[in-house]
Amino acid sequence: MKKISEVSRLTDNPHLNLYHLKGTNRVGKTLNYYIASRVKNMERLKLKTKRNDPDGIIVYSLYGEKRDRVVLVRQYRYSIDDYIYEFPAGLVEEGEDYREAGIRELKEETGLSLELIDADLMFEKPGFMSVGMTDESCATIYGYASGTPSKKGQEDSEEIEIVLADREEVKRILKEEHVAIMCAYMLMHFLQDKEPFDFLNL
Repeated sequence: MKKISEVSRLTDNPHLNLYHLKGTNRVGKTLNYYIASRVKNMERLKLKTKRNDPDGIIVYSLYGEKRDRVVLVRQYRYSIDDYIYEFPAGLVEEGEDYREAGIRELKEETGLSLELIDADLMFEKPGFMSVGMTDESCATIYGYASGTPSKKGQEDSEEIEIVLADREEVKRILKEEHVAIMCAYMLMHFLQDKEPFDFLNL
């Protein structure tokens, strides 16, 4: 049986750190594994708490009188040295409810306000982002965005373009652009479903 016997923190950064896991694998041989985590304290690693509290939040929202456009951001990401299409998203602050975090992040990144849909918790449940290398998880919230797009709330470190995409533009983005995988799956629903949020009524 696999067993982790020791965890050590290798970096000291504000938003993401590298941890070394030591132990034995399923056949009893020495295991050395490395993970990244958003937590600032080893005792809060999910492998220790066994809890899946969301580190971040993703906002899937529709825009316009006909609610026929989806709110996206085209953001520069250092990991690929390129731009990628994503939903507005961000980190949940200490003591902050993830829904409040989503409303705040949408406002900061796009200038838009969010009317939340009261979805069943199964649709908002935090999911792991890339579990082979990190314990980071994000919850998803849904709603209708309104207002005038603005970059005023964006941080200096952010390079974000606000995109209000109709179905034709979404098709082009999926065919031609880099798209975050969770965003891509939802955009496929947006293309195919007459009412994009119908799946929330299960």
